[in-house]
Amino acid sequence: MSAARALSFTFHDTDALKTAWMPILERGGLFVPTSARHRLGQRVYLLLTLPGEQEPRPASGIVAWLSPSGMAGQQDGGVGVHLDAEEHALREHIEALLA
Repeated sequence: MSAARALSFTFHDTDALKTAWMPILERGGLFVPTSARHRLGQRVYLLLTLPGEQEPRPASGIVAWLSPSGMAGQQDGGVGVHLDAEEHALREHIEALLA
């Protein structure tokens, strides 16, 4: 398995967060734009700054979705990260922001 990677992303508003949120995944997930190459199943560490917050929140998960740069209909390449089970507080916070 590939080494873990760190990704940092700031969601400036709830519209951006809503677009990135992946509720279809069992524990929730986020699409994070990146030009770095990743593999399905690769562990990633996240530093996420959510709307209205100044400090990033650490989180972790597994790459569950790949969207390479330049795909038809896609503006940005990136990865969909399925949050780890331990990230339930983050998931609940995101769902509250989007409610």
